[in-house]
Amino acid sequence: MYLYVLMGTLNLKLGIVLLLGMLLFSSCSIIPQGESADSTSSILSQVQSGTRGIEIDFVSSYPPATLYDVGDMVMLLEVENKGAYDVGGADCYLQVTGFDSNIIRGIDYVQSCGPVDGKNVYNLDGGWNQVEYSSSSITLPDDTLEYSPNLNLVWCYEYQTIANPSICVDPLFYQITSEQKACSPQDVGMGGGQGGPVSVTYTGVDMIGDTAVFEISVQNSGGGRVLSPYADISNCGESVLDYEDLDRVGYTIEMTGGSMIECTPSNGLLRLSNDVGKIVCSFRINGQSAYETPLQITLDYNYIESTQQGIQIISTP
Repeated sequence: MYLYVLMGTLNLKLGIVLLLGMLLFSSCSIIPQGESADSTSSILSQVQSGTRGIEIDFVSSYPPATLYDVGDMVMLLEVENKGAYDVGGADCYLQVTGFDSNIIRGIDYVQSCGPVDGKNVYNLDGGWNQVEYSSSSITLPDDTLEYSPNLNLVWCYEYQTIANPSICVDPLFYQITSEQKACSPQDVGMGGGQGGPVSVTYTGVDMIGDTAVFEISVQNSGGGRVLSPYADISNCGESVLDYEDLDRVGYTIEMTGGSMIECTPSNGLLRLSNDVGKIVCSFRINGQSAYETPLQITLDYNYIESTQQGIQIISTP
């Protein structure tokens, strides 16, 4: 009788374990953020859209608008990644300038603002981080009743934008009838961005025999300024940026359905003028019929932004 009860208990426990295992397996099989392929596609579109990157702002009341010179000053900065690119700790730096370091001591240094992940199918809001500066030594000059600087928060970060427009190419564009074609080469408008402050806004296509010529329009769609991917951003709040550091975007263009002939600019660096620029690439197309293929556009760059907040320091009576 005891053995029978023992076996029954073991079978019950085994059944519970199997049930828990089935539930765990089924939960792992759920498509992230979507119950179907269509809804998952919609989520992916949200991840890979937008024109925002790293955004940093002062936390309310840190520092307070007014403080006495005998108190500590604590500055909290909220870091958010609103784009689709993961930023590492060595890829994002911030610095506070605009104050006399002889008056407010201990905060005149650079800090990392990463790591902070970008948007993904599990988190459409993007990653978050917090950075703190604090000064326990505020010294106003003699006979100075108040000091009201504008704290200038500057941050620089490395970022990447990836665009994959689906392009129709036709190596026999003028030789066969439209009824024999699966698609017809057409320009592609790409408004709304691809999850970064630099975006591809338009891709044009022209067929010249078995050669496809792509015209790719690039734009600075964010609120800051584009820096070269080779610019030193580790001290960007105070470093001298020269002409070669400004308004330059690195790029690579690939297409599985063709072999590259050439791209212009030929050095892989696009110079923006008034925040816009154009890349022209030609590919020799494989095959004997029209088909659609993704054009893989990767843009690499650094980016600089800033914001300001005024404070008032009052001499203690």
